[in-house]
Order: sequence, then C-alpha cells, then structure tokens
Amino acid sequence: MTENQNSSRVAVITGASSGIGAATARALAGEGYRVALLARRRDRIDALAAELGNGSIAIQADVTDRDQLAAAAQRVQDELGGADVLVNNAGVMLLGPFSSDRREDYRTMVEANLLGAITATEVFLDQLTSGDGGDLINLSSVAGRTARATNGVYAATKWGINGWSESMRQELLPEVRVTLIEPGVVDTELPSHITDEATREQVQKGYDAATVTPEEVAEVIAFVLARPRHLAINEVLLRPADQLA
Repeated sequence: MTENQNSSRVAVITGASSGIGAATARALAGEGYRVALLARRRDRIDALAAELGNGSIAIQADVTDRDQLAAAAQRVQDELGGADVLVNNAGVMLLGPFSSDRREDYRTMVEANLLGAITATEVFLDQLTSGDGGDLINLSSVAGRTARATNGVYAATKWGINGWSESMRQELLPEVRVTLIEPGVVDTELPSHITDEATREQVQKGYDAATVTPEEVAEVIAFVLARPRHLAINEVLLRPADQLA
C-alpha cells in the first residue's frame, strides 16, 4: 500500500512515548498514516506528535484507566474520524522472585499488560469494525511461549495475550485482522521498571547487549499492515539471532 493510499488511515498506538511504540509511530507516519499517540508521559508524546506532523495527535492516557481510554477513543473519532489500526503496545516487565512483597508489581502487570490491551480494544472496537477493514496488533513476548524463573506473572500476562489474541482473530475475521507480535530481547527501557534490584541488574546486562532495535520491530509491524486485505499474518515470533530461548 502506498503512502497516498494510507493518507486517510489512522493508527492508534498505546505506550507510544518510547521504545517499540514510538518507533512504530514513526514507521507508520512514514507510510502516510495519521497517528494517535497514547501514553502517560505527555511531554514525550507531545514532542513526538510535533515531529511526526500529518495530523498526528498526542493523548495522555493510562491503559489501566478505562475512562481515560474512552475519552481517548472519542478524541480519535472526533479529530481523526476513527481508528483503522490499534497497536496494543503498552506494558511493563516487573521481574523478580515470586513473593508476597511484590504483589503490587503483579497487579500492575496484569492490569497494564493484559487488561490494558483488552480494555483498549474494547473501547476502540466499534471504530476498527466500521471502516473498510481494521487491524489489531497485540505486542506479546517470547515470554508468552517460554516461562522462566522470576518471570512467572509477566509470562502469565503474555500467555494471556496470546490466548486472547487467537480468540479475537476467530471472532473478528474477516473485518479485522489480528496479529500477535512476540519479540525477544529488544533494546528498550523495559528493565528500568524492575523493582527488585538484583533482578534488574541481571536483566539489564542482557538488554545492554541487545542487537535488535525497536525500529526493526516497527518495520515488521509496518510490513504486516501493508499486506493486501485478503492476507492476514496472524503471528510473528522474532528474536536476536543469538538468543537461545
């Protein structure tokens, strides 16, 4: 699909203030999409919207707050005419040994990673199904396939995204294509969220050596969206070439 053909299409991206979200916004804007940037950090998405131009808008919204998401959906409808693409990218990775001391971390991951994506989809669903064909892109992880010590709840949220995405794929076809993106280690700020110091230091070492960039994941998302409507790429698993598991 050419840039001119995309000029009337609108992409909504959650967690758009950094990492894969920001890179995807740049990639899709480069393909002609008008982009709605959703994130908690208003200063970052304001700056990104100004950089992208082409009618892009910044909306401060926390995916754990349905009222904020509903207000964001109304703005997208009023200002951009509705969403054709929703990229559920927002999430946190609060790894560490399982302990009752970290129960707030577990609730945060479930609410942001799993319920946040479900709620964002719920409030934007009418827009995705009202046009000439919508796309739902859900960011999962290799952790949605392989659980390890210290990532149990994070993995549970990603396994949940995987199962829910498959259900949505069957329920929404052919009006909305559903694609699950499962990255391995990508050079993002995710480890900085980890509250357990020993785990954060260990995980950060792996991320410091990351060879896959957010821009490379964004290129994959743009490729998926550019396929003709009769072709759906439902699942993409990608890792650094040297990542064992």
